[in-house]
Amino acid sequence: MAVVENASNQDTAAATLTSNDQDQSTLRSKTDLSLHENDQGMYNKIGGTNGGGGKDELEDSFERDRRKLQELFSKLNPMAEEFVPHSLVNNGLNGGFHTNNIALQNNNNNISRNGNANCNGGGKRKKIFGQGKRKSNSRTSIAQREEVIRRTVYVSDIDHQVTEEQLAGLFVSCGQVVDCRICGDPNSVLRFAFIEFIDEEGAQAALNLAGTMLGFYPVKVLPSKTAIAPVNPTFLPRNEGERQMCARTIYCTNIDKTVTQADVKLFFEAVCGEVYRLRLLGDYQHSTRIAFVEFVMAESAIAALNCSGVFLGSLPIRVSPSKTPVRPRAPRLPSY
Repeated sequence: MAVVENASNQDTAAATLTSNDQDQSTLRSKTDLSLHENDQGMYNKIGGTNGGGGKDELEDSFERDRRKLQELFSKLNPMAEEFVPHSLVNNGLNGGFHTNNIALQNNNNNISRNGNANCNGGGKRKKIFGQGKRKSNSRTSIAQREEVIRRTVYVSDIDHQVTEEQLAGLFVSCGQVVDCRICGDPNSVLRFAFIEFIDEEGAQAALNLAGTMLGFYPVKVLPSKTAIAPVNPTFLPRNEGERQMCARTIYCTNIDKTVTQADVKLFFEAVCGEVYRLRLLGDYQHSTRIAFVEFVMAESAIAALNCSGVFLGSLPIRVSPSKTPVRPRAPRLPSY
C-alpha cells in the first residue's frame, strides 16, 4: 500500500514539472514574438515595409529641431561677455567690449567691425590700431622728408680749412640757410657738406654756385639725395661761450666697441692736439659707438677732420664738426 502511494506521488510531481516546462516554453514564445513585433515596428518606422512614412516623420522631427536651434542661435550676441576670451575681457575697457560700432551681417555669417570696435584696451586689437597709426605717421614723415630733401643741396670738394660758418656765408645770397653740416670724406683730403634752405627756390639758386672758389678748391654743388638729420634743440649751444666750445669740438662715429675712452683720447692727442673734454657714448642696440671730443684749440678740431677714414681699432672712424657742445656732467647728489 505504501508503494502504491509513492508511485502516485511521483506521477503527480512529474506532471507538475511537465506543466511548468510547458508554461515556461509558452512564456518564451510570447516574449520572442513580442520582441519580433517591436523590431518589425521599428523597422517599419525607419523605412521598411511601411512605404517610408516613419522616415518622413523622423526627417520632419529633425527639421523642426534644426529650425528651433537656428532660431535660438540667431538670438545670441556673439560679442556677449561669455563668448569673449577672458584675456581680452580683462584687458578691455571697463572690463568688456563695446558693441555700438559692430554690425552683424547674418547673410554672410561674419562680423564687420566699423571703427574702433573691441575697445581700446584689447591686446591684439590695440596693437593693430597702433600699427595703423604708425603707418599714417610714417607716410607723413616720408612726405616731410622728401620736402626737406628738395630744399637741400650737396656740396663737395670743400677745403679742410673752411668752416661751416664760411660755407653757409657763401650760399646765404641764394636764400635763408636753415642748416649747414660739413662731413669728413674718408676717401679724400677734401670734405663734403649738406646745406638746407628755407624753401626750394634757395636750393635751386644754390646750384648756380657750382665751381665757385672757396679756399683753394672750387666747390661742386648738386641736388641732395638725403636730408640733414635734425639735432635735438636742447643740445644746441645756448650762448656765445657754448658756440666757441662747438668750434673746438668734433663728432666722431663708427668707433669700434673694443676701443676705450682712453684709446680715443690718446689717438686724437697724438695726431691733432690736446683734448680738453671727451664723451664716449654707446649702447647694446648699436654695433659701434660715437664720441664728442673737445680740444683746447680750435685748430686741433680742424686738424681732426682729416682723420676720417683712419682706422681706430678695427673700424675706420668718421669725423665731422660738432653741432653741440660737450657740457660738463652735473654732479650727482649723495643718496642717504
